Order: sequence, then C-alpha cells, then structure tokens
Amino acid sequence: MPTRIRLQRKGKKGQPYYHIVVADQRSPRDGKYIERIGAYDPGHSPAFIEIDREKALDWMQKGAQPTDTCRAILSYTGLVYKNHLLNGVKKGAFDQAEAERRFDIWMNEKNAKVEAKRSSVGKAAEKAIADRVAADNKKAEDMAAKLSAKLAAASAAAEAAAVPAVEAAPAEGEAPAAE
Repeated sequence: MPTRIRLQRKGKKGQPYYHIVVADQRSPRDGKYIERIGAYDPGHSPAFIEIDREKALDWMQKGAQPTDTCRAILSYTGLVYKNHLLNGVKKGAFDQAEAERRFDIWMNEKNAKVEAKRSSVGKAAEKAIADRVAADNKKAEDMAAKLSAKLAAASAAAEAAAVPAVEAAPAEGEAPAAE
C-alpha cells in the first residue's frame, strides 16, 4: 500500500488549518487516514507547526512519501535532514554520534533564525503602531492649530466690530446727535 504524508484541510472558509496525516495515496484529501502526526496553521507569522517527530521519522523510514507542501514543512522542522543523516548511518558513512552532532548544530542555527524572525515581526508591529500613533497625534495637532487660528480670527473680527460701535456712542458730556 503506497502511503503519503500529506495535509488534511480543516477550519472554515478563509481560515484554514491543517492536520498532517499519513494516508493511503488513493484516499480522498479529507477522507480516511492511517495516523495523524501533526498540525499546521499558516495563519500565524511564522506559521504554527506542531509535529510528532518520532512518528514522522518512523513513517519516512518505512517509505512514506511526503507531498511537496509536507516535504517543505518537514524540511523546515529538520525531519528531512534527520532522515538523511539516519540513512547515512545505515550505509556506514558515519556513526550515530556524528549524525546527532550534525543535527544539533543544524537545529541550533535553525532556532536562531526562527527567533530572529519572531523578534523582527514583533518589532515591525510595534513600529507600525508607533508610526500610526505619531501620525494621529500630528493630525490632531494640525487640527488644533487650525481651530486656534480660526478662533483667533473670529475673536479679532468680533473686537473690530465692537470698536466702531464704541466710537459711535456719544460721550457723557455731549448731546446726542440730532437726526
């Protein structure tokens, strides 16, 4: 029976998440499967990947072929490289200790890259929020300055209108003008 490691779509329209399953390649995409070995949610940045490493590695050693997307996910998590190293141990190219050492070095580098991406995404989000707040504050200051200028112009016009009315009023000792 040819087996595949593939994605099984879940979730609602526009918000998918996937189960990583081992299934007969003749079964439908969301149909019957042999074993569920993980989950994948592309809605996060970086994407959420949860996988049972022992089960996935066991199935790859048994000959289950991953689909293109699953191969990319398994490669991202290091399982394709680990499988490659284990095949090298079987062939006698190097021993198990050397394989573990190489995998640990690769995994440390990969974790550093992932953490760098997470921090850059967080910093970018904080910067975007700060920029938005600064733009809103500038807009509010501009509107306040325009309103102040408008009020100053209105009060100056009111004072200018009040001054001629005072001048037109008769002084106390004078008689009112005859009409």
